[in-house]
Amino acid sequence: MLNSFEPNGPLESRWKKHLFDLALVAPQNRDKHKIIVIGTGLAGASLCATLGEAGYRVSSFCFQDSPRRAHSIAAQGGINATKNYQNDGDSVWRLFYDTIKGGDFRARESNVYRLAELSNNIIDQAVAQGVPFAREYSGYLANRSFGGTQVSRTFYARGQTGQQLLLGAYSAMSRQVESGRVTHHSRAEMLEIITIDGKARGVVVRDLVSGELTTHTADCVVLCTGGYSNAYYLSTNAKGCNTSATWRAFKQGAFFANPSFTQIHPTCVPPTVENQSKLTLMSESLRNDGRIWAPKKIEDCEKNPADIKEQDRDYFLERMYPAFANLVPRDVASRAVKHICDEGRGVGAKIHGKRLGVYLDFTDVINKIGLAEVEEKYGNLFEMYERITNEDPYTTPMKIYPAPHYSMGGLWVDYNLMTTLDGLFAGGEANFSDHGANRLGASALMQGLADGYFILPQTIANYLARNTFDNIDEHEQVQQALDLVKDRINKLMHAPDAQYSPEHFHQKLGKILWDACGMSREQARLAQAIDEIKALEIEFWKKIKVTGVDKDLNQTLERAGRVADFIELGILMCKDALNREESCGAHARVEHLSPSGEAKRNDEEFSFVAAWEYQQDEVKLHEEHLHFEFIKPTVRNYK
Repeated sequence: MLNSFEPNGPLESRWKKHLFDLALVAPQNRDKHKIIVIGTGLAGASLCATLGEAGYRVSSFCFQDSPRRAHSIAAQGGINATKNYQNDGDSVWRLFYDTIKGGDFRARESNVYRLAELSNNIIDQAVAQGVPFAREYSGYLANRSFGGTQVSRTFYARGQTGQQLLLGAYSAMSRQVESGRVTHHSRAEMLEIITIDGKARGVVVRDLVSGELTTHTADCVVLCTGGYSNAYYLSTNAKGCNTSATWRAFKQGAFFANPSFTQIHPTCVPPTVENQSKLTLMSESLRNDGRIWAPKKIEDCEKNPADIKEQDRDYFLERMYPAFANLVPRDVASRAVKHICDEGRGVGAKIHGKRLGVYLDFTDVINKIGLAEVEEKYGNLFEMYERITNEDPYTTPMKIYPAPHYSMGGLWVDYNLMTTLDGLFAGGEANFSDHGANRLGASALMQGLADGYFILPQTIANYLARNTFDNIDEHEQVQQALDLVKDRINKLMHAPDAQYSPEHFHQKLGKILWDACGMSREQARLAQAIDEIKALEIEFWKKIKVTGVDKDLNQTLERAGRVADFIELGILMCKDALNREESCGAHARVEHLSPSGEAKRNDEEFSFVAAWEYQQDEVKLHEEHLHFEFIKPTVRNYK
């Protein structure tokens, strides 16, 4: 039975009451506790900084060469908070409502309200660290709108918001590294969770430069390791992003929640060749001022956009959703773009016989406010687009198409952000907790920093205060975990019929997942995909070819281990999608769409979090039913 440990009572006082009820660790006792943090993005770096400042001993690990390389730097458009500087009707309650609705009513009310409540504290923290948010002439921090809202609540630093926020968290973390409270290990990949008596007590780590395997023990472990959308192969994620840390935790007893809930972001640079290996995100903030359109006539799709007359352009989001227009939520915009391209009205290069792109046009806003002001707001994004496409977006409309982006699914956590494995916590994108079936733009940075600065430091202290911890450095299960990793590496290095690289299998997996478990899903195709991935898994372990040696720098070995985990996760993603007989958020089951093509939820049967438990070679579904006391689930209407 899943217990979320949600507080009762008025929504606005739940977190404050819960904080008071949590046990504390006295300042003089904090140095006695050691905490392991895996991942140094916004959630991990902010947590290390906060725990170190409080006086705990922290060991942090990341597989990049520096915490500054974490994928959080790729976030562009902004971070939400309810300062209401524009006096346009924003409030904690409105942010809470927008987030619940945007997630298609598949998230816990208590968690989401807490996130909205903490949002202003995050901005204050970042400003105090010197994060260079954009400002108005008056000195107030500037705001802009994002999809799924009708207020301006998104704080930003041009198109580099994630990078600037991470530098703020990293500088605070670096202070603790210098003080000796945080010991950091770069180029180190966690390959196993060490569990003793049902509690997470450490990790097995591989030094990615020397290949050395080491064990590290602590009183608890926190995973802040990001999402898993790289399972699709083509995604907006950095090539190194993976699921291995959370998947190792899943196989040690942590439930995996809503694995099929992955976000499809509408504004990505479309693929230009069939064997492309990476997609690039263009910030959702561009939809503030850019107008999305496609040719009305199929015969115009090959024309230069400047030669297509205004009356022959279909500004389809403005036509379909007049209230929100180009600022509809990501899932709604993505489905609309796909529909246009499926009709044959896409633009750009043909990929597998179909043009995958529509225009994002800035002509009107440039004419309205001038080139200089548009360049001030979006200049680095326009420069990035031009470098990728060799087209100037100031004079030629951008081309965009949906792509896998953020993962709403992740390790199941309770209100304290602890998984079903005692002593194992998960923060940021590694957990499932706040976004339901679709994440609103500018909420990822908010969640990562809320978890790291304000939630996990309190709930981890509660866990430490209520438990006792023996020394386990010589425990036999530490050696067993190390042996398990050695066996797995040996198996990867010595496939019986080694022929193909990790990329070969990853591409195959990605195509299966995108076709069956991407923007459009269908019962028979999902069942077929499960069989195809199982067959791919058998082939992988027979034919994976890892060159080099394991006792040295070996990026092929790194990728092989991550692809093996993606393959297993891919099966679970399809099982979860197959089980969910509804369209929800970005997850359109073709059997469950309204006549107009909108997502059709089934609240009576599927208003729950799907938490999957690993049981040897099988999985078991547990349902955490969602209760809506304050916001009644309704049909999402953005028209």
